Amino acid sequence: QGERRIKIPLKKMYSETEWINVFRRYDNDGDDQIPVKDFIEEIRNSADDSVPILAIEKALKEADTNKDNIITLQEFLKLVQKTSEGRSKYGRIFTEYVRKTIPPRQKRSRELEEYYSATDGEYEEEYKCWPPPFGMALISLIEIITFLIDSIVSGYGRIDGPIASLLIYNPRLRKEAWRFFTYAFVHAGVMHLFLNLAVQIILGLPLEMVHGWWRILIIYTSGIIAGSLGTSVFDPNVLLVGASGGVYSLITAHLASIIMNWSEMELAKWQLTIIMTLCSLDVGSAIYTRYFLDIDEKVGYEAHLAGAVAGLLVGINVLRNLEVRSWENKVWWTAVVIYVLLMATGIIINIAFPSHFPRQTTRFI
Repeated sequence: QGERRIKIPLKKMYSETEWINVFRRYDNDGDDQIPVKDFIEEIRNSADDSVPILAIEKALKEADTNKDNIITLQEFLKLVQKTSEGRSKYGRIFTEYVRKTIPPRQKRSRELEEYYSATDGEYEEEYKCWPPPFGMALISLIEIITFLIDSIVSGYGRIDGPIASLLIYNPRLRKEAWRFFTYAFVHAGVMHLFLNLAVQIILGLPLEMVHGWWRILIIYTSGIIAGSLGTSVFDPNVLLVGASGGVYSLITAHLASIIMNWSEMELAKWQLTIIMTLCSLDVGSAIYTRYFLDIDEKVGYEAHLAGAVAGLLVGINVLRNLEVRSWENKVWWTAVVIYVLLMATGIIINIAFPSHFPRQTTRFI
């Protein structure tokens, strides 16, 4: 098939005639129909290494709207001529926001970037509104409701409200295992709550739209649990409140992607500056709340570091990557082993070394 090997110029837009010519170069019998399997194989044989075959395969299968395993000329034209037409103004604005916020899943050459724009759309535009990204929105809503109820019942800034008492991590109630997760729904002040909500919405929602809500919830949950386990081991006498463990897991997972795709990211320096500013404000607020405000001197915030480590390790494994290279597999397994060892160590210490922790009680103190 050497004489049929072609190189398609990667321009921003093609006319319909140009796309018809492209299709017919692969249409051996000229009936304006190509079996999906044959089409993929033809592209695989004629394309260079920079073209993401997995993405093309997915696009062709989606273009086969009647699922007869045949791509007709009309189905092909509908696929390649997808543009921003028909998108609402809101959708275009959000697309631009996602594009500038979330790094690509793989590094691209300039030509490949133009290829995505002309055919299947840029990576950052491949977000999904259905199923909706409800994970971070639901968690944020629960955190707000919990804070409002406890503030109304017990007073602002208190962590002994009716809901907080059931959810907060208390080292004297470690046998109530749900507290290792539910402490994230309790916050010690408006600033603490606001900063966590800001990251969950501003960063969490676009991450969910690109990677899927369940992937982001896995990262978030791993950060929450790692935060409580880390705090219980290294600061065993303090209470623990706030979603900072989960928030920092999102931040480090995102930061790793930004750094690995620095040259492909728009506004990478600004993103790092904004994220580091939010982190500084959050840590500063935590230190100020613990050591300068008379809210509760026993409240600890060591979950920040543990959540950050969990986000980095789990994010490497959970966030999607279209083209997995051999060295990435090694990093993947290394991250899995380290995360499992750290979590197992925390659990074993909590179970096997009761003398390391305060005496257990049956009521909230």
